[in-house]
Amino acid sequence: MLILSEAVLGPPATRSVRDNQEITEAAKLAGCRVYYIPSNFDECETAENALWHVPEQERETPAVWIGFIPSADRYDDVYAAAAAKRIRLVNTPEEHRDALEFDRAYPKLVGLTPETVILDHPAEWHRAAEQLGFPVFLRGAVRSRKESGFSACVAHDAAELQQIVNHLFAYPYRSRGRVLVRRLVRLRHTRVTENGFPIGREYRVFLYRGAVLGLGYYWDGDDPLAALTPAEEAIVSGLAAEAAARVGTPFLCADIGQTEEGDWTVIEVGDAQFAGTGHTPLLPLWQRLIAAVG
Repeated sequence: MLILSEAVLGPPATRSVRDNQEITEAAKLAGCRVYYIPSNFDECETAENALWHVPEQERETPAVWIGFIPSADRYDDVYAAAAAKRIRLVNTPEEHRDALEFDRAYPKLVGLTPETVILDHPAEWHRAAEQLGFPVFLRGAVRSRKESGFSACVAHDAAELQQIVNHLFAYPYRSRGRVLVRRLVRLRHTRVTENGFPIGREYRVFLYRGAVLGLGYYWDGDDPLAALTPAEEAIVSGLAAEAAARVGTPFLCADIGQTEEGDWTVIEVGDAQFAGTGHTPLLPLWQRLIAAVG
């Protein structure tokens, strides 16, 4: 298997940079061939130039892209440039978007994840208020603002809802032109981030074609709620497998959380190529992925 990696040398400045470095090193240890590519086209200008040093393969060869969440156009371009060299990324552009853009995944996940209203324009905020009431959780099609704290994601009244909706639409990197308003589900937790976001009992599960490759507690640090019993792990794995089967993206991650009432729910899904791994053991994850794809 080939790896196209955006990992950079030097001390990690952010969690995402650290994740890229650690995931890439684990892939090397598992026997993957790694080729480093830039995280944007600012200097190289095109995907073909970004992959100039990657040799054309004698036969179709599977590959995983390790990096930061790309724009839809960038994914298309890198996918095509790789394909021209007989390199096949594990997820096609459509499969990538189905997992990454939650408004595309949500209709397939109804019943497994909190009720959600999808907005295509800021003026539609009232439709979400009428259907869901308050409080509600807000995110863009691609990302939320949880790193900015609870108040950046949760609206308790119409004024807060409008403010957060407008903010999310103003940042296409998060929204891609759609904002999701979700019925607020409170997760079990004992800690909060420095910005006041609850560190919920949440697990990231990695799957390939519905088979669980690995899972781990989502958040950094030690947590008294992190350990799963065998019965709980079976529930988390089963719910993630059901989500993966519905979405259909081959290499997918699913975040599963436990509510304060003790129920389990799908928080979101994503393209596993661009997902942090949390506490997931990395070497076994790569060994299982290579075996599954190979």
